[in-house]
Amino acid sequence: MKNIVILISGGGSNMAAIVRAAERERWADRYGARIAAVVSNKADAGGLATASAHGIATAVIPHKDFASREAFDAALAQAVDAHSPALVVLAGFMRILTPGFVERYAGRLVNIHPSLLPAFPGLDTHRRAIEAGCKVAGVTVHQVTTELDHGPILAQAAVPVMPDDTAATLAGRVLAQEHLLYPRAIAGWLADTSSHND
Repeated sequence: MKNIVILISGGGSNMAAIVRAAERERWADRYGARIAAVVSNKADAGGLATASAHGIATAVIPHKDFASREAFDAALAQAVDAHSPALVVLAGFMRILTPGFVERYAGRLVNIHPSLLPAFPGLDTHRRAIEAGCKVAGVTVHQVTTELDHGPILAQAAVPVMPDDTAATLAGRVLAQEHLLYPRAIAGWLADTSSHND
């Protein structure tokens, strides 16, 4: 069984979309894959209750308990490795990961970013897209590398920018696409790795 570990920091709406897709599309039967665990750096992350309700193991590694990023990432890696992950999914995990952590999971660490990369890496993507006069914004699922928001692109979806959009209204429409795109991109990754292993 290919284990997927999802990292979250908050409500976990993308995580919930992935969990629902895995159940609906029977990833266990189709790809030999399951969501093995959800790990958060915040004990009050709402997504932990969602994961528990679906029978998924959870763990909390509070980043404030550690003196350095490296120490936190080492503890995080230990929690992730307990589930022997085939894939580690960042779903609203609000921490910059150290190069050591990224390299540990090279080729099996994915993230979702609310812009059409390589445009607008980093924060405030919706405001920046509107201020730049973009006619389309969107979302990108990509492999994580040590350069922020620059890894190989797995999937993208475009979202039109309306004349009266605010950062908040655009963010809402982009998020709806995130919930569709992220599970689809992960399923595609699983299908690819399954076919390579046959």
